[in-house]
Amino acid sequence: MMAALKRLMHLRGELLEEVSMARHVSWRAGGPVERFYTPVDVDDLSLFLQGLPPGEPLYFIGLGSNLLVRDGGLRGTVVHLHAALKDIHFEACHPRNGCDERDVASHGVVYAQAGVASPKVARFAANHDLVGAEFLAGIPGTLGGALAMNAGCYGHETWEFVSQVQTIDRYGQVALRTPAEFEVGYRHVELRSAKGVDAQSPHPTPLPLAGEGANERCAQPKPIDEWFLAAWLRLPKGDGAASREQIKQLLAKRIASQPLNLPNAGSVFRNPPGDHAARLIEGCGLKGRQIGQAQVSEKHANFIVNLGGASASDIEALIETVQQTVLDKTGVQLQREVRVIGDK
Repeated sequence: MMAALKRLMHLRGELLEEVSMARHVSWRAGGPVERFYTPVDVDDLSLFLQGLPPGEPLYFIGLGSNLLVRDGGLRGTVVHLHAALKDIHFEACHPRNGCDERDVASHGVVYAQAGVASPKVARFAANHDLVGAEFLAGIPGTLGGALAMNAGCYGHETWEFVSQVQTIDRYGQVALRTPAEFEVGYRHVELRSAKGVDAQSPHPTPLPLAGEGANERCAQPKPIDEWFLAAWLRLPKGDGAASREQIKQLLAKRIASQPLNLPNAGSVFRNPPGDHAARLIEGCGLKGRQIGQAQVSEKHANFIVNLGGASASDIEALIETVQQTVLDKTGVQLQREVRVIGDK
């Protein structure tokens, strides 16, 4: 059936059925998805989306580095961008990429598609004598995910440098958008025009701009779901060698402070205002707490690691245990930074 559908839609990508999501998320746990599509390029992805039923549950993923898929798996379709949208190149500042021509002498632009790993963007910028993107070396995911959640570390966030983005909606329509069209905050990005888009609904649904696993919402009379395809990052010109050295130091710091030898999804919780989730978790005596083969890392308390064979339910139960314990002992409600989707 899937092969016939692929021929009918003239698709060039790979369409698979019943694919284990444990292979595609960094926690290495979770159930299967009904359909899994890896497009060849944007045109191929557009055709695929045009052929999907309007109510098809739809998920976009990159490296799956901030995603937990429950053991019951996912109904619907996952679109895998990391293996497809990987173009990255340098451009001079110009109005067509969202820059002011007056910036030509002082800035440059990195164009990168959503499937490019964030650390590669950092290295590419430094190799072209552009500075400011070094922090992306510490983001363990793709640019698409970094855009969707305004990922950041070491004092910087992704949207500080965005001059323009390309998106696609669930009907395969591609659009260019500027930062002014988005509401951007701490680990939060929302398309402003999505607010109240369904005038007949008493509870308008905000648009989830997907990266690592943002879920498709119920179908509406007009498109409200969009996912990032690419971004243009406006960066100052500077000392590339110094930038490369800074990246090297940031990576060394990351290796020293994070449990990179075990499957994990990066920081599990957002930092509360004026505080750090890791400090609160460690202060509650939760370092090393274990449920099944899921463990609060003994190296960094805001990481949950898979010791080997952890189920998604083990990981989710540990997340909930940490939240409840911190709330009971400190009164602080930790908010998840990772996305949890699928059936239990």
